[in-house]
Amino acid sequence: MKDPLSYSPEEIAKLLKISKGTVYELLKRGDIPSYRVGKQIRISQADLQVYMHVADTPTKSTPANIQVSLEKMIIENQGLIICGQDIVLDILTRYLEKQNPMLRSLRSYVGSIDGLLALYKGTANITATHLWDGETGEYNIPYVRRLLPGQRTTIINLVYRTLGFYVAPGNPQGIYDWPDLLGPDVTIINRDKGSGTRVMLDEHLRNLNIDSRDIKGYENEEMSHIAVASAVARGMADVGLGTEKAALQVDEVEFVPLSKERYDLVLYRNDLEKSNFQTLLSILKSIEFKEEVNGLGGYDTSQMGEIMAEL
Repeated sequence: MKDPLSYSPEEIAKLLKISKGTVYELLKRGDIPSYRVGKQIRISQADLQVYMHVADTPTKSTPANIQVSLEKMIIENQGLIICGQDIVLDILTRYLEKQNPMLRSLRSYVGSIDGLLALYKGTANITATHLWDGETGEYNIPYVRRLLPGQRTTIINLVYRTLGFYVAPGNPQGIYDWPDLLGPDVTIINRDKGSGTRVMLDEHLRNLNIDSRDIKGYENEEMSHIAVASAVARGMADVGLGTEKAALQVDEVEFVPLSKERYDLVLYRNDLEKSNFQTLLSILKSIEFKEEVNGLGGYDTSQMGEIMAEL
């Protein structure tokens, strides 16, 4: 699986406290491996870890230990590691860096459950989550209590999103509700384990006493809403579950709304006193940021920046 955390040359320069020119020289010589995404140069977390530790490590370190030490170093130096996959988080990161050019704000593209576990382990200090609990009907709070036991956390709303089915134009299979996934000619494309969307599906199947083995294609996974919508658009599946926003970005897909989900940020309560987190809160409450998110379509920002719970 692709490393979910990667860096630009500029981020490497800030992290290592060297000039961008020096970073580009290291990349040119091959001291730090890199790859391209379009016109952008990216350096994987694993390659950076190897470069930082290969010269002088007093004791042999495992890759897992190196990863933890790197992420904790970023956090201890007042940097932010933000877990989550929605494009709104990318915009938030841009606003954070605009407000404070010296702030190291890095993104980890993992699902809701992995993000909460990273927060618990201290390898992230903000995570986005949209986990629906089938027993209580609540979003996020039950999972924060279970996965961060005994921790004092604050849950702040980022946006609300409409969740629903991606189907072919005209909805030829007549898919409007969860039991329709059992249709004999219906093939689903699923999300990966740990994502909030996968949890939503599994919780509804459990409540309806539906065996996932009876759903054709249940084991086939994609890593994002866009990828799921694209699979439906290409005829690889009849239906997938995801956000309205992704449906707006993919041609040849219709959207069948099911429910509105709450997409929150989770962080430790004592971090709220720090300047970087105060900057974060001010951005969430700013008219400029809300207007940009609203301009994307598919989001409800009516409660953005409001505290949903303190645990």
